Amino acid sequence: MSSQVAAMPRKTRGPWAVAFAKLATDRAAMASLAVFLIIVLACFSAPLYAKWAGTDPFASTLDAVIQIDGADVPVMEQSTEGLGLGYTPIGPTWRLGNYFLGADSQGRDVMARLLYGGLNSLLISGAATIFTLIVGTMAGLIAGYFGGITDTVLSRLLDVLWAFPIYLLAISLSIVTIAQGIAIGPIEIQSGSLWLPVIIIGIVYIPYVARPIRGQVLALRHSEFVFAAINLGVPGWRILWRDILPNITTTLIVFVPLMMALNMLTESALSFLSIGVQPPAASWGTIIQDGQALLYTRPMVALVPGLAIAVSVMALNVFGDGLRDALDPRSKVRLGRD
Repeated sequence: MSSQVAAMPRKTRGPWAVAFAKLATDRAAMASLAVFLIIVLACFSAPLYAKWAGTDPFASTLDAVIQIDGADVPVMEQSTEGLGLGYTPIGPTWRLGNYFLGADSQGRDVMARLLYGGLNSLLISGAATIFTLIVGTMAGLIAGYFGGITDTVLSRLLDVLWAFPIYLLAISLSIVTIAQGIAIGPIEIQSGSLWLPVIIIGIVYIPYVARPIRGQVLALRHSEFVFAAINLGVPGWRILWRDILPNITTTLIVFVPLMMALNMLTESALSFLSIGVQPPAASWGTIIQDGQALLYTRPMVALVPGLAIAVSVMALNVFGDGLRDALDPRSKVRLGRD
């Protein structure tokens, strides 16, 4: 009886399901993703934390007084070093909502500034990543598919950007635009806007996305399914959108965490040099700069945002490696040959 029963067809999983199933088994990648999501949730809770703690992380509070174990403690304490001149901010109290990580040189709550600074760093790096991927992908698609003079012009423009060291170009653009902002026709970006570092960081990394995409498009341009579409009279833009772009989607997805990590480092460096995020706004880079003069007395002001940058970048890189291995079908072959 059983031999007469037709065999049920096996349900095969699609490539995306297989890739994400493989990613789910990568413990290092999933742990890194969990760590990064915790950091993101904590930073997005910055307004709630500041409201709950009753502190303004952007206003100086040199004369503020807090209560610890029923005793009034000034946020800015009289210095006991040298001649006793000046004031030293209070150190960590290790009590949430009550200067948990202490205060900076302006009497501001470091914990609240850390969360707000992380929020700005995440928003800038995320927006810069989207900007880079959009512009870089468009440049790579157009240059790789249409070729000829179009490819020559775009490739030379990318070579010009590629010729400059990343930080030198970013610093130069920041110095030029930091005083007057950017004005292109009706579009105007003020010097203190967070959009300024987004655009600057996004521009400097465009070649690092456009060149690999162009290489992939050149290979796909000579594939049989593209030749078939061309012979059928399908418009070039439709071929790009319907046939070529889906075939480079995995590369773009892998670029997201890796580019975001690079953008976060670049933003922090620019802000540390006072040519990134401008006061009264904060980022992890500006908080490190604020704590530079307090390294010997209140090191937590500079160490904690530095640690946050390191952990975030490491988590993004580890997750990006796992994502690449899951989405790249050749990674299994490479691992098998090792």
